[in-house]
Amino acid sequence: MERSSDRHSTDAAAQAPSVAGMYDFYAGGEQSRDADRQAAAAAMAALPGLDVAVAANRAFLRRAVRHAAERGVTQFLDIGCGYLAPGDGNVHDVARRVVPDARVAYVELDPAGVAHNRALLRDTPGTVAVQGDFLKPHDILTDPEVGAVIDLDQPVALLLVAVLHFIEDKDDPWGKVAQLRDALAPGSHLIVSHAYIKPDTGSGPDAIKGVYRTFGSSLQNRGPDETGRFLDGFTLLEPGLTAMADWRPDPDTETEHPMSHTGVVAVGVKP
Repeated sequence: MERSSDRHSTDAAAQAPSVAGMYDFYAGGEQSRDADRQAAAAAMAALPGLDVAVAANRAFLRRAVRHAAERGVTQFLDIGCGYLAPGDGNVHDVARRVVPDARVAYVELDPAGVAHNRALLRDTPGTVAVQGDFLKPHDILTDPEVGAVIDLDQPVALLLVAVLHFIEDKDDPWGKVAQLRDALAPGSHLIVSHAYIKPDTGSGPDAIKGVYRTFGSSLQNRGPDETGRFLDGFTLLEPGLTAMADWRPDPDTETEHPMSHTGVVAVGVKP
């Protein structure tokens, strides 16, 4: 269920697995390195069906973006976007099927991911890819490249999809989301997905946490109550807080595999 920015990619640890690279591997992308693939294989062994959960997460993102665009939102701020994928499944691709001139700012911490995204978007007007840290909301909101495509005086769809579960409680992710919320205009949407495996699911939750811990990443398993706090100040759209495949499924939504119904997702609107 991870799609977040890589909080541990530095020059000194260039050969360590990265969260963004592992997610790319789960999703069937081509940007992962050997270290990413090895760690991802260990995570998938610890929690079988993880790739199914990632696919369900990506499908939720597409449905939520489409819905926001159908409600008139024309600009999207995607924080912790990871590696964009060639093809037509990225936020700008989905939004522009509804709003042809939709503008998108992609924010990623991993420098390799930023470089990849910039190259992919080189010939795509109305989009930018910047390096930014969720833990520094002010820096993201005041980034001049972000400001070139995102007008905070108009409604924005803020995407925090599979990023919050990498932020520990001690770093106050709820406070960081509140800072972002307070900068948004009324009518803005918050699109959230968060990893959640029910505690009674055998050893899977602890085992996958252990895989990420080996390279210094902390994976949080927050349930609906804790995840719901990220939507404080927003009016939840139906069906509220739910599992990934259960948020406004369409005919193409995978519903058979149990891992499609993990995680906690929601979309809220700022009054």
